[in-house]
Amino acid sequence: MFKDLIIAHPGLFYGLIAILAFFTVLLTIPSIIFTSRKYNLYDRNDLHRKNHNLSISRLGGLAIVASFTISILLFSAMINFNEANFLTVSCIILSALGLKDDVYGTNTSTKFILQLMVATILVFFGGFRLSSLYGVLNINDMNLLWGGIFSIVLIIFLNNAFNLIDGIDGLAASIGILASLCFGIAFAMADQIPYAFIGFALAGAIAGFLKHNWFPAKIFMGDTGALIIGLTTAALAIKFIEINKFTGDNQPTFYSAPAIAVSILIVPIFDSLRVFTVRIFNRKSPFLGDRDHIHHRLERLGLKPNQIVAITSVLNILIILATVMLQHLGNFPLIALLISICIIFNSLLTWRLSRLKR
Repeated sequence: MFKDLIIAHPGLFYGLIAILAFFTVLLTIPSIIFTSRKYNLYDRNDLHRKNHNLSISRLGGLAIVASFTISILLFSAMINFNEANFLTVSCIILSALGLKDDVYGTNTSTKFILQLMVATILVFFGGFRLSSLYGVLNINDMNLLWGGIFSIVLIIFLNNAFNLIDGIDGLAASIGILASLCFGIAFAMADQIPYAFIGFALAGAIAGFLKHNWFPAKIFMGDTGALIIGLTTAALAIKFIEINKFTGDNQPTFYSAPAIAVSILIVPIFDSLRVFTVRIFNRKSPFLGDRDHIHHRLERLGLKPNQIVAITSVLNILIILATVMLQHLGNFPLIALLISICIIFNSLLTWRLSRLKR
């Protein structure tokens, strides 16, 4: 009965799952803030990289992951969507890692091992695996092994990329909403109801959190939230690319799907690649934290967090729209264009910062 209703009126259920996730988080956050105050669970780690000087809880990600998993489990049971189970298990494992890191800290090796395990579950058991790069880097079809390895690396990279942009109030949440909403809409247009559910559930959960995370923030998502957003958007990006694979039997809804996926996630992708490159060039560990992310550089121009979030989100939206409009150009030209836009933006930012130092 429910499955027939969902198929007949998918838009209604997309709205319902987003609303459910939204209000679950919105109503849960105050309890997490109260508990954090009662047991003194505050963000005191890496204060040299933080923008705040108040005692603010980092446990907001618990509300996101709880709301998200409950929502997708409820709706996946209605349509018998088994792949959601692997995503749910992966989210629970990763949220446990994030929670420990937010409260006590976690060493790098433990983080990597658990992220590797979670990515392996998604790729080889959940089916979130790329089978081709569609000519990007002159690579087309990949077998199970190489496609699996590349997908695992991609998932781990995006996991940490979202964690890296979580440096000012509302930024990671805003980009997370934008990314998950874009994937949700894209899957809805392709009649991929189960994956659309995942996208809208995540967007609703993060939106409920953003109400309390907007500048000045009352709570942070911490590693728990950032890792879950990175994991889920990575999984959705892989499925988006695979579903829009151009073959004789499949007519894709979107062309140049890899380039569109990159445009949706361009903010965490470019920021992470940039800081890693700069650190390596300066003979520093690429995993050593600093205050040289794009949002930190915009902050040095005198912009407030809400202004930085607005600028970054608008730029991201314009890049997505341009990529979709030019999708028939092909993946390689589009990705080259995306990288060029980011390099130009970063160069202008560097020039403006250099002027301030004079």
